[in-house]
Amino acid sequence: MRKDRRNFLKKLGVASLFGIGSAGALDQYFKKTVYAELFKEDGLKENTTRWGMVIDMTKCEEGCTACIDACHFQHNVPEISGKKEEVKWIWKEAYKNAFPSKSHPFTKEETQKDPVLTLCNHCKNPPCVRVCPTKATFKREDGIVMMDFHRCIGCRFCMAGCPYGSRSFNFKDPRPFIKKINPDFPTREKGVVEKCNFCAERLAKGQAPACQSACNNRSIVFGNLGDPNSEIRRVLMTQNTLQRKTELGTDPSVFYIF
Repeated sequence: MRKDRRNFLKKLGVASLFGIGSAGALDQYFKKTVYAELFKEDGLKENTTRWGMVIDMTKCEEGCTACIDACHFQHNVPEISGKKEEVKWIWKEAYKNAFPSKSHPFTKEETQKDPVLTLCNHCKNPPCVRVCPTKATFKREDGIVMMDFHRCIGCRFCMAGCPYGSRSFNFKDPRPFIKKINPDFPTREKGVVEKCNFCAERLAKGQAPACQSACNNRSIVFGNLGDPNSEIRRVLMTQNTLQRKTELGTDPSVFYIF
């Protein structure tokens, strides 16, 4: 057992020994010590920045595509039909495909039936970054996995390395397939890979991601995982959440509530 895990267990023992019995006191103790230790164990220092997202599928309306439409307009994502050539930054996927290791015959029927909102997970350990030969794919200090479209040579190693299918390749010039171009974001060329960037260009202006802003049901919570007082940390502390394919060791920054 690692030393930091032993310290974690010791703190639990101290809480029991001194009888921190009231629900309020126990909750505050956990928030200030135990949960903080868990985030430190993950390698995340308090009061640093690592952007993350929680998607509450219980609030997501069936058939609603507001977040997808907003994201794709913001980033000039072309509308190309067909599974092979389609380009997508955020989309809906069947639960059994999004969470293959967490699916079983007894999963709630509505969970199995309703599609799951999926996007790049901006992993702490992104395999796509490791396999990119030109460093067109890179991870920023704040945890966002970015794409430099000008450095991409279209080798698609990053697509092979991503276990989430979160990247799209432009098999043809995407510009003719964009209904209305957003002049505030660059368009791409044929032979370039693209994906969600957590709206890095909006974050730089102090704006929330387009998907979150477009959601009327507050299904999406975005924030700093390194801030113990952030809304996203409060949600993670009070709700049971899932991450996609955690067994691969990628440590996704996107969490789900079902």
